[in-house]
Amino acid sequence: MHTNERTPLIVTSVGHSSSSAVGDRPATDGENQKRIGSRFALSGLVTLAFAVGLVVFAVMYMDKLPDDPERAALKILRKTPLIVSGVTDLPYMVRLLHRNNLSEINLEGATDGQVDIPRLRDGRVGGFFWSVYVDCADSGPDFMKPADRVRDTLEQIDVARLLIGQNSDTFELATTSNEVSNAVRIGRIASGHQLGNSIGVLRQYYLLGARYMTLTHGCHNAFADSGGIFEPLPPLHGGLRLGMLVDLSHTSDETAVQALKLSQAPVIWSHSSARAVHNVARNVPDYILKMIGTGEGQKDAVVMINLLPAFLAPNDTAGVSEAADHVEHIGKIAGRMHVGLGSDFDGAEAFPKGLEDVSKYPALFAELIRRGWTREELEGVASKNFLRIFRGAEETARQMSEVPPSYVLYDKRVEL
Repeated sequence: MHTNERTPLIVTSVGHSSSSAVGDRPATDGENQKRIGSRFALSGLVTLAFAVGLVVFAVMYMDKLPDDPERAALKILRKTPLIVSGVTDLPYMVRLLHRNNLSEINLEGATDGQVDIPRLRDGRVGGFFWSVYVDCADSGPDFMKPADRVRDTLEQIDVARLLIGQNSDTFELATTSNEVSNAVRIGRIASGHQLGNSIGVLRQYYLLGARYMTLTHGCHNAFADSGGIFEPLPPLHGGLRLGMLVDLSHTSDETAVQALKLSQAPVIWSHSSARAVHNVARNVPDYILKMIGTGEGQKDAVVMINLLPAFLAPNDTAGVSEAADHVEHIGKIAGRMHVGLGSDFDGAEAFPKGLEDVSKYPALFAELIRRGWTREELEGVASKNFLRIFRGAEETARQMSEVPPSYVLYDKRVEL
């Protein structure tokens, strides 16, 4: 069809009925106004569609990751800050080096360890667990030898809460997943040996802000078997005495298997790596990793990588690449939605080259980007995988809200 400057850009069809045909008569003023109005309306729709398309394109372009892995890692972590487990043994360091004298600690400046506020910011850390750790002193064959672990644990919780209060412009204690989602910090209990053989003590820890407990450390206790540190300890009583939400780092393989089978809530490994990559007892074997998932007979869980060099590679040769090897292996066996980051910072003197302190986390994300991990997968590693587990635990607690508390006593306690 030939067009000229007066030809409408959009031509409507004309009916063949004589009653609807316009013919050659001049259009009335009303018909002209309707036609002009229709043109303006159509023009507006075209302009609106173009504008919306432009905005969507611009937003997508602005949200595109840079080609440089380091810059891409920082962009991901700006949007989805890290929530890391076992990130700091800072309360223990304060106890060990300063006898809990907080006047000697300034978290706004450089500390003696691997964690302080400037380095947390540089590492894009948006939330972490305060590790309330107490040594595994000998408590005898039945765990009844008097010890000061409950006292020491309460003091460690007190130190953590005081540090949070003294730095309230940066830290805030969070006790729900929604609060954690707002990039705040949360507390934890390090081991069942700190319970004094009492479930009532655990309930009080919860009221003070603790939100999960590592069943064991480097020693057995009345509730669970430890896996030891580098070599497995011989089994003492075969596994769990309680069904509860737990952290399975440090546990024996048998304890971990029972927890996965019996726990009604999701579980975590707060600072463990892959045994198939580096064969030490503290790491998780493949047959247990295969029990993690959302399929039949599996338990939803997240394994959060331990960055201690001895758990990553032999002969202290660990670097960023070796840490990424563990992330990749757990992602391959259990699935990438079941891996996160721990660390054990402030729990040792040295860490992998390139991951020396909390400020270096982006380097690990950059390495995973080089290996083909997607933005969505890395957001999961940063925090979303863990938050899914935390919300799952909260949902289990809601479902069990009418279940009465346990009054079961440890059978070696004879004073009650």
